[in-house]
Amino acid sequence: MSLNGIKVIEFAGLAPGPFAGLVLAHNGASVIRIDRPSSTNGDLLSVGKRSIALDLKTVSGLRVAKDLIAKAECQLFHTSDKREGLNDRLIYARLAGFPRNGHDINYIALSGILSMLPGTIDEPTFPLNLIADFAGGGLLCANGILLAITERVVNVDMVSGSRYISSFPLISAGSGAWAGPRGTNVLDGGAPFYDVYTCSDGKWMSIGCLEPQFFAQFIDKFNEVIKSSGNQGSWLPSRSMQYKKEEWPKLRKYLEDGFRTQPRDFWTDVFHGTDACAVPVLSPAEAAQLHGSLYPMPHPEFSRTSPSSLPQNEIKTLDPGKHTADILRELGLSEKDMRQLVTEGALGKEARELERPKSRL
Repeated sequence: MSLNGIKVIEFAGLAPGPFAGLVLAHNGASVIRIDRPSSTNGDLLSVGKRSIALDLKTVSGLRVAKDLIAKAECQLFHTSDKREGLNDRLIYARLAGFPRNGHDINYIALSGILSMLPGTIDEPTFPLNLIADFAGGGLLCANGILLAITERVVNVDMVSGSRYISSFPLISAGSGAWAGPRGTNVLDGGAPFYDVYTCSDGKWMSIGCLEPQFFAQFIDKFNEVIKSSGNQGSWLPSRSMQYKKEEWPKLRKYLEDGFRTQPRDFWTDVFHGTDACAVPVLSPAEAAQLHGSLYPMPHPEFSRTSPSSLPQNEIKTLDPGKHTADILRELGLSEKDMRQLVTEGALGKEARELERPKSRL
């Protein structure tokens, strides 16, 4: 794999840091997560990683962490942690929620993109925590690490990251596709031919026929169904009215009423194999069936190497400290050295069981 032989030290944190580490691990990097002793971690983004539990407030615990970093190519940590680089080749990657603590919704609020997202007339909505945490944070951080062959320090703040991945709408704001107020433009829920519609069974269809030739296929098929069902009123939309904004409210009502006459899978069959850009909105379970796995596979793919993937039953949370003994032995520590760490409290209270006769870490 592309990153075979690369060692990464990841300090346990929230979504963006673990996702950056996951991207690196999927592509062959050896990722060691440093957890606090006695901590719990429900992070599912831990495939291919190992964990060591260290109390960095102890002299010996900090020494072990420094030894690990000294043998690594990348040090990955989150928010306000301040770590020093301990070797010349070290890539120093810091993820922060600039300019203050917060979460995804706060970062995209400061980036300017939240104000442009679809929602109700009164307020915008947000796409889970995907923009800042995973795209603007974790993914850009992993990308920065890969670019850090010549630059050894990677600073990623999730407000700037959110702005960067939103370059198109932010640069276009106030003109072209984004000329009107939020909710009146083509890509923010204003256009009836770029939206999600509810079907008779409560499931949804997504429509994205922006180009005239695609809209023509969509509206012809849709009109055909409405006419054959006997639900046709006195008005039918034509191909030529697609970008006539004054007709959008009427077209939206027509599509809303029409989609509600049939279940989602009926509409899926109607548009299957066409260029109408009309496809079903799948549930997570349905998408898993389509893609062959509940868990997203590593991406992108490469011509010469393949990212790693694990069976579904191996994808689970990583218990803090699970690999402490193995990692310490790899550092060259003896059983005596490890017992000394226990005595000094560097491995936490749970490790005291090592002091029992014939016990091993």
